[in-house]
Amino acid sequence: MAADLNEKVKRYERLLREALEKAKFAPIPQSHMYKAASDYHNMASSYYNDGLHFVKCEDPVNALVCFSYGHAWLDAGARLGLFDVDDDVLFTI
Repeated sequence: MAADLNEKVKRYERLLREALEKAKFAPIPQSHMYKAASDYHNMASSYYNDGLHFVKCEDPVNALVCFSYGHAWLDAGARLGLFDVDDDVLFTI
């Protein structure tokens, strides 16, 4: 059975929103790595907002792409140690 695109968009939006809330910066403030964590988080947040825009424009394909890319930024940051996370459902840890 084929995946339901609208259900998937809603699920990925929720997952990214929850991941954005849980991704706490691990590096000490004022460090180079803290700046990197900020950059990764900002990219994820920007993709989240773009995804919401595409949902409003009734463009579920691009919304799903944005939510997926946004989550990838957070997941990569978690793997690099930029975020202190303990949720193995939202992050690959």
